[in-house]
Amino acid sequence: MSGKKVSMAIIGFGGMAAYHLENLRKYVGRIEVTGAYDIRDEAKANIKKNGLKSYDSPEELYADGDIELVLVATPNNFHKPYAIACLNAGKNVISEKPVTLDCAELQEILEVSRKTGKLFTVHHNRRWDTDYLTAKKMIYDGVLNHPYVIESRVQGSRGSLHGWRGYKANGGGMVLDWGIHLIDQMLDWFPEKVVEVDAHLHQVFAPEVDDNFTAMFRFEGGLTYIVNVGMNSFVVQPRWHISCADGTAQIDNWDVDGKIVKLADASTLEWAEDIVYTSAGPTRSMAPRPKETTVEIPFEIVKVNHWPVFYGNIADAINGDAEQIVKHEQLVRLMSIIDAVFESDRKRQAVVCGL
Repeated sequence: MSGKKVSMAIIGFGGMAAYHLENLRKYVGRIEVTGAYDIRDEAKANIKKNGLKSYDSPEELYADGDIELVLVATPNNFHKPYAIACLNAGKNVISEKPVTLDCAELQEILEVSRKTGKLFTVHHNRRWDTDYLTAKKMIYDGVLNHPYVIESRVQGSRGSLHGWRGYKANGGGMVLDWGIHLIDQMLDWFPEKVVEVDAHLHQVFAPEVDDNFTAMFRFEGGLTYIVNVGMNSFVVQPRWHISCADGTAQIDNWDVDGKIVKLADASTLEWAEDIVYTSAGPTRSMAPRPKETTVEIPFEIVKVNHWPVFYGNIADAINGDAEQIVKHEQLVRLMSIIDAVFESDRKRQAVVCGL
């Protein structure tokens, strides 16, 4: 792999851009951020405070021949025009997510990327989240087998969409904010086709955009995958609940608290014919399972620092040493699914697809 440093600039120097800068300086020696552009006076001051060149216009940045890579970290509706302008100026481009407001806009960017031969990708960083990688590993390693319902949730109770996130024109709302992360994880985990999408979007407190939503995805092989994001949840549900043929896993939070409970030995499952009397009344089907038929096992927690992985791959791809991790076809699939989520809610019915 080439050790050549890549010079990078940032368009849109808000909180997310500062987050990139801090972690690039800490973890990624192969990419050097040298400048940034923002229209706001306070952002310009912050650019200079961080020791970066503050461009007076985007055109000045485009014309800087030393810049090889640009991160676009503006509000969502500006991703497309800035990305296309940078690509046409001969720059490689990383967009913050969501890449665009719909798949058609994404295709416009990808066409320019193909025409110019410049790299274009999206910072889908939550593919490396500890809770996600831990859930993924337990299935891949066969700790649990044959998942049939997976529930992925992010819930809070602040009841606030900060800044532009509350405005439809800017591409605000929870589907495009948190939802796109959780759906990207789903598609990264399961490559088979999604055949049906049923989405319910709610506006509990936000007048223009969704602040709560639930979407159910049916895969070709029968898996049901539920994604839920709530901004008005005063009692939160687990981050993950995974139902498999031979057991159940629950991950409670970002710290990966929770448990796996699975069959100890299927041959020991013998049920008496007697009715069991419970708090819910007499029952056979919902009687408590004998404790000796199950075993609780700990998680094997997976931790990965995504910054050197993601940006190291970008540097390698720019230098011709590797293919980019977050690929164009993955971006198209994700945004097509996002389109189906909005279509399902608009039609108030499940939509059939083959994505």
